[in-house]
Amino acid sequence: MIKLEKEPYLLTVDELSVAFQTDLKAGLTSEEVSTRLAEYGPNALTAKKGPSPWLLFFSQFNNFIIWVLIGAAAISGLLQEWIDTIAILAIVVLNAILGFIQEYKAEKSLEALKNLSVPMTKVYRQGRLVSLPSRDLVPGDLISLEAGDSIPADARLVSAFNVSSQEASLTGESTPVSKNLDVLMKETSLADRKNMVYQGTTVASGKGTAVVVATGMKTELGKIATLIQTTGVEVTPLQRRLEKLGKILVFVCLLIIALVFGLGLFQGAPLLEMFMTAVSLAVAAIPEGLPAVVTISLAFGVKKMVKRHALIRKLPSVETLGCATVICSDKTGTLTQNQMTVQKIWTGDHLIEVSGVGYEPKGTLLFEGKELELEAQSAVQELLQAGILCNDATLQESEGVWDIIGDPTEGAILTVGKKGGEDREALESEYELLEELPFDSDRKMMSVLRQDTEDVTAFVKGAPDVVLSCCSQIQKNGTAISLQEKEQKEILEMNEQLAGQALRVIALAKRTYPSLPKDVSPEHVEQELTFLGLVAMIDPPRPEAKAAVQVCREAGIHSVMITGDHKSTAIAIARELGLLEEGMEALTGKDLDDISDVDLVQRVEKVAVYARVTAEHKMRIVKAWQLRGDIVAMTGDGVNDAPAIKQANIGVGMGITGTDITKEVSDMVVTDDNFASIVNAIEEGRGIYDNIKKFVNFLLLCNLAEVMVIALALFFNFHGAGGELILPLVAIQILWMNLVTDGLPAIAMGVDPVNPHVMKRPPRQKNEKILSLDVALNIFIGAILICGATLFAFYWGLEKSVDLARTMAFTTLVMLQLTCVQMIRSLYSISIFSNRFLLLAIASSILLQLVVIYTPLNIAFRTVPIGWTEWGLIGGLSLLVFVLGKGLFSLIARLTPQPA
Repeated sequence: MIKLEKEPYLLTVDELSVAFQTDLKAGLTSEEVSTRLAEYGPNALTAKKGPSPWLLFFSQFNNFIIWVLIGAAAISGLLQEWIDTIAILAIVVLNAILGFIQEYKAEKSLEALKNLSVPMTKVYRQGRLVSLPSRDLVPGDLISLEAGDSIPADARLVSAFNVSSQEASLTGESTPVSKNLDVLMKETSLADRKNMVYQGTTVASGKGTAVVVATGMKTELGKIATLIQTTGVEVTPLQRRLEKLGKILVFVCLLIIALVFGLGLFQGAPLLEMFMTAVSLAVAAIPEGLPAVVTISLAFGVKKMVKRHALIRKLPSVETLGCATVICSDKTGTLTQNQMTVQKIWTGDHLIEVSGVGYEPKGTLLFEGKELELEAQSAVQELLQAGILCNDATLQESEGVWDIIGDPTEGAILTVGKKGGEDREALESEYELLEELPFDSDRKMMSVLRQDTEDVTAFVKGAPDVVLSCCSQIQKNGTAISLQEKEQKEILEMNEQLAGQALRVIALAKRTYPSLPKDVSPEHVEQELTFLGLVAMIDPPRPEAKAAVQVCREAGIHSVMITGDHKSTAIAIARELGLLEEGMEALTGKDLDDISDVDLVQRVEKVAVYARVTAEHKMRIVKAWQLRGDIVAMTGDGVNDAPAIKQANIGVGMGITGTDITKEVSDMVVTDDNFASIVNAIEEGRGIYDNIKKFVNFLLLCNLAEVMVIALALFFNFHGAGGELILPLVAIQILWMNLVTDGLPAIAMGVDPVNPHVMKRPPRQKNEKILSLDVALNIFIGAILICGATLFAFYWGLEKSVDLARTMAFTTLVMLQLTCVQMIRSLYSISIFSNRFLLLAIASSILLQLVVIYTPLNIAFRTVPIGWTEWGLIGGLSLLVFVLGKGLFSLIARLTPQPA
């Protein structure tokens, strides 16, 4: 156990290192981490527990309809109708078990979804910078922080370059708080601890390292954890609409059932029988299982999305995905492979080719086809050294695989440096880091100030046009000469030539000082620079991205590329991907500055590529599409992307390159940073909505059919041999169908596979009603067909006996409802064999129906065994209804206007 005599903010950096037994360069060892993890536990806040399984089970009985059923069972018992009493109570218990299973699965599914989004932290372990789940942090860990990161634990800064943090969530301070390494001399308030950073806040600017001093419930956030427990499960707009629909259906059903009850009494039916029938119809007609099935369908769909590299953070976005009409995507890493490889270097004197692909430092530098002699090329050596020293990435090898931690562009520069024989560790030991001016999207540059034995040198890298505008000299033949208009034109032409080959071009420059200047602001440091040369690299398009763009086109979705790269680079990639069709155009950020918001709304549909844009431009592009009524998905990875991602209907964060802030404001995180994964998520979103629409169609159709069978039987006034009124179904049979025939297939339909043609149709409108015209007509016509066939079977059986007639009506209705499953699914081009859960549900329903006909249970269910003749009639009616229903459903789909 670590014991501190003083608070961490009162300790010097060296005292902190001793107190926490931490190496301030290498971090902790694996053995020490294991010991501390066992001692302090995971870095996680204690979560509020959900309802216990027992409470969830007994809550199933807290329902007005269930109370009425229990009352009906009690009345049957008082009248010594023991079979009815036992049967109704058994149905009630079975219904509670099924409801419990549905809700328990839904709870567990949602819990699992919460655990899918694991925040990661960069931490030094045994001298290596690695990315680990934040929950694995322990006190004493040395963590790396940079702009956009969420701070994973309370920590004391041990190095800081222009670090500021946004602490509004903890202290209420609305502006970012500047941080430093100064030791505080006395205990002070949380907001004034300038050398500390806290869990739950974010790094607003700069970069640094810090030693973790508290984790989990020991953090400042943990101390107030009881006040910030997560709220309940997020309800989607679709769930709210279904809940509203359910309430309307309750009133409609109760009204219809009251009329049926009154008609039955008027026709002379016994009071108890009509009461039991009316209560059973109420249970059957009210779709009380709808919310649970919707939740299971959403949760199952979200899990499928995870397998396709799309992590849903906000459940309502699942619904919105199916409506997406525009995808605004970054180029780098999303439409391209994010494996930057330097292919060319230009020093002003020589254009040098670089061989090799990816981050493995295997390759050579070639000039005019021959291997380059670096000793003779001091300009190349100086360029490579500048690129390595002005660099935040880490190039590492693990089990023969080379990879980077950090920015891919910087990783590519490290790789070419290693190919050129440069040793980063030796360079960094020779040039001590004094100050860093991190890259930001407005400056489009990054600078570091380093000191060797003689001078202080500012190494600068950034966009060629911006760096060039800050240069007054150029390095040629090992000598710095004045930068004239001729050289400037030469540099810009070479930049244009390289960018025209779809290469990303970075410029490098430097400035030497006798000592560290007093003013280390960008405005002062990034002036009077000496231009060193250009580094050109390629990030090839992802092969799957081209196919995904075509899928979007067929699905009525506009694909738009937004990039900070040059226009020529963006156009070259866009053409290769098939984004820039005839009639489409490409604009730059400067072009956007000259276009008004009104004109942009009129023009945006014809623009496929935006280059050299800022965060403000991205916001304008998103808003322009939204003002046209479009549903926009916007991708991003940097801090500056967060406002546009938040503005978009579907904010998409990047799982690999994305900052924590970007991920936190996003609705969905793409775990492989791949454009195709966004398209896959839209496909799954459309499939989920289709499944919900299917089982709403199925449940309401079956429920209406059951009500119509009783209502029309009363209207036609069927009588037995003794003249008494005979109903086609008894209460226990209606309850059984609600439990077995309706419930099991509906749940299974919720996990149906996606319609193979779902991306061949245009997006649906966001306000489309789940009970659309075509669905309503399907329900009504399907119910009429089922009702007619059931009453025919009942009338046919009534010629022989009442028990046979009821068995025929009961079994025919069960089989027709199961037939109805595929009638509905056929509209979505889905095979009966495509869902094994559905096949199991149908087989189980048929088997259970046979049990209540051919076993002693038939006494309770008022059924009798039936022979091959009866089964032949039931089979014929099922086939007839299936053929007619499928034909009529297809006709309705063609004749009713489909949402666009």
